[in-house]
Amino acid sequence: MRIAITGGGLGGLTLARILHRHGIDAVVYEREASRSARSQGGSLDLHPESGQRALADAGLAGRFRSEARPEGEEHRILDPAGRTLVHHRPEPGSFSGRPEIDRRVLRDLLLDSLPGDTVVWQHRLVAATPRPDGGFGLTFDGGHRADYDVLIGADGARSVVRSLLTDATLSPVATLVELSIGDADRRHPDLAELVGPGNLWCIGVNQILAAQRLGDGSIRVGISLPADERHLDTCRSKRALLDMFDGWNPNLTALIEAGDGPPTPRRIEAMPTGTRWTHQPGITLIGDAAHLMPPVGEGANQAMLDAAELAAELATSPADPDSAIRRYEEAMFTRIHPIAEMSARVQAMMLSPTAADDIVRFFTPQPTEPAPAG
Repeated sequence: MRIAITGGGLGGLTLARILHRHGIDAVVYEREASRSARSQGGSLDLHPESGQRALADAGLAGRFRSEARPEGEEHRILDPAGRTLVHHRPEPGSFSGRPEIDRRVLRDLLLDSLPGDTVVWQHRLVAATPRPDGGFGLTFDGGHRADYDVLIGADGARSVVRSLLTDATLSPVATLVELSIGDADRRHPDLAELVGPGNLWCIGVNQILAAQRLGDGSIRVGISLPADERHLDTCRSKRALLDMFDGWNPNLTALIEAGDGPPTPRRIEAMPTGTRWTHQPGITLIGDAAHLMPPVGEGANQAMLDAAELAAELATSPADPDSAIRRYEEAMFTRIHPIAEMSARVQAMMLSPTAADDIVRFFTPQPTEPAPAG
């Protein structure tokens, strides 16, 4: 059984690692030139029931604990005047919640756990064609070709493999503008103290200014705006962003001014909630390729759980991968539907006119109703 995984992100690498533990070889094709070709983004909170469970199946729970930051789970929510609305402090040193780990560190952990020839770098898939005798012929940018019995699309939001299974279209849900502040403790100690060890959200009307501490001491700043027709070029200067946050506490907007380079804007998109496809032999999807959702904390966790569940099915039925894929897909569709619905609701809530009140309620435990007197 020759297995190709397109995409060397967290989902694809988790799948390759767990298959490897079961004695099943797979090749991961990644379009980037190397593991350090680009920034891997901010940090993730790994959930016990999904991301952490997948790492346990991968035999990497111990290494995860040595790299993760439980203190990164701390988060504060402020209003535009700088008043604290919510302040969550995790139990010191506890891994029972959702500890943070930098995406780069987690990806390196997975890469280091694989045989050196598992990932084939600088191979961008441009076409996949069903073969008459089963399986797929893959064509990569530059002309390289290869044949495989099983094709697993872990190739993210703009998946090439997805088009073989569904014509689901992506819809814009937000505009995200990112900046980075390096060596914050030394260069900007006031901002380092403001952000703390975890996450800071400053919530206004239809706009959020957020900041996140990374394990290397840098701060990643993210500005979320509605997915209107605003041209991305209008978000490429700090001056334009500061104008959008005019009237906010200058201690908060200092996060924009301190950015090391120009802002980087991009559209955030999502697939329709409830997207399914008709099963086809020898092919399936995991992660964003299967169920691209707004980035509210579930994407990477569900991608890794997809990988763990698909690997377990393939290991159970190595001689019948088609049955394994069918079982995986049915379970995944059922699991993802409510999570995708919740993610869409949270995304809409975060950029609504009443976002601050709504999010405070979301993060505030509700008192349980007393039982009626007997």
